[in-house]
Amino acid sequence: MLLTVVSFIVALGILIAVHEWGHYRVAVACGVKVLRYSIGFGKPLLSWTSRKSGTEYVIAALPLGGYVRMLDEREAEVSPEEKHLAFNNQPLRARAAIVAAGPIANLVLAVALLAVVNWMGQSEPAARLAAPPAGSILQVAGVQSGDWVQRIAKGEQDWEAVTSLGNLRWAITTAAIEGEPLQLEVAAGKDAAPRVVKLDLSSLAQKEPDAAFMKQVGLIGAWTSPVVDDVVEGGPADRAGVRKGDWVQSLNGKPASDGLQLLDMIRQLGASGKVEPQVWVVQRNGRMLQLQVTPELADGKNGQSSTARVNAYIGGQPAMVQVRLGLWDGLTAGVKKTWELSSMTLRMMGRMLIGQASLKNISGPLTIADYAGKSASMGLVQYLSFLALISISLGVLNLLPLPVLDGGHLMYYLWEGVTGRNVSDVWAERLQRAGVAVILLMMSVAFFNDINRLWG
Repeated sequence: MLLTVVSFIVALGILIAVHEWGHYRVAVACGVKVLRYSIGFGKPLLSWTSRKSGTEYVIAALPLGGYVRMLDEREAEVSPEEKHLAFNNQPLRARAAIVAAGPIANLVLAVALLAVVNWMGQSEPAARLAAPPAGSILQVAGVQSGDWVQRIAKGEQDWEAVTSLGNLRWAITTAAIEGEPLQLEVAAGKDAAPRVVKLDLSSLAQKEPDAAFMKQVGLIGAWTSPVVDDVVEGGPADRAGVRKGDWVQSLNGKPASDGLQLLDMIRQLGASGKVEPQVWVVQRNGRMLQLQVTPELADGKNGQSSTARVNAYIGGQPAMVQVRLGLWDGLTAGVKKTWELSSMTLRMMGRMLIGQASLKNISGPLTIADYAGKSASMGLVQYLSFLALISISLGVLNLLPLPVLDGGHLMYYLWEGVTGRNVSDVWAERLQRAGVAVILLMMSVAFFNDINRLWG
């Protein structure tokens, strides 16, 4: 719990500080006087004033945002000798640059964080696939258990090497959301002759990147050996004589090609609501043994059918690869990933707006805090990746054309640039109210989703 709170506060502090620093830095560069640079709202916990610029720097009690207060004739009287330093007296291009700098700073931060992640590198499951479920896109395309995915080609783009299972999962997700065809170069082994398969992603019933989406695609996980990793004492497997290290050859005569497939075969035994003794053929110390295992029935959750279990841990360790990029490649990959994530975020927002994607995709501070704690517990690389993802979301969200956000102000400046006049006070007030209503609605949906996700 403490780790979750600390990692969440640190994440907010970094993201808010960078966002407001973008506004602050460009304002100073444009010759605008900055009165206050605040991280957080409410009562100041720590503050100091620069003797050189007169700017007050504040860390406040409520770390859910921040602001940069600039000299502005619309907010307070400005002395004649400082009128040229007021924000409202700056040319349109300067005001637009100052407003856009906050979200842009978040996107630049994401690029930097993802570049650092690429430079540090991390161990990931190799792109060797478990048996895709029957009827899934990968199964229809001819992908089999144990196939290695070596290269991918999206749309009209050139072939690219697949570095890991995560890399493959991301390529499939982006291709599906963008509506582009995808080709895979796969091989039955690392040294086997490759073959090309085409994925018909247009047949997907839904394109939200969740577990159901990946199951439709057929990408359920990395290949693992159908070995018994451990056995729970007193459970069905233990009573039947199954032992740790047993390599399962078949279940009721059906070959077990990998750990995930075997686990799914066991679970499906309970779909009818009753279980019967099952014949397992296992290899142990070079000998073939036939065991009779009677699974237990477990009630399904959320209206799902019952599943069977044997109280054993199935599946060995998947093949792992160390993914690390050089200086330039890591930076360009960070830029590409930031662009793709930004594009995906906008597409998902658009799909939610027209009802093609569920509003359950909107997350609030409780879910973000939960992910912050989980990523921090997994290590620095995972936490930096989490920060990059949230920084991108913050940057994209603030560029939306809602009056209470930076994008709303940019919308006003676009109107001013096209018509040569400011938005009238009447319309500004109406749009402000509408913007507040939309933000409050989004916050309510996010909070509701948080409650269901964490405690539902």
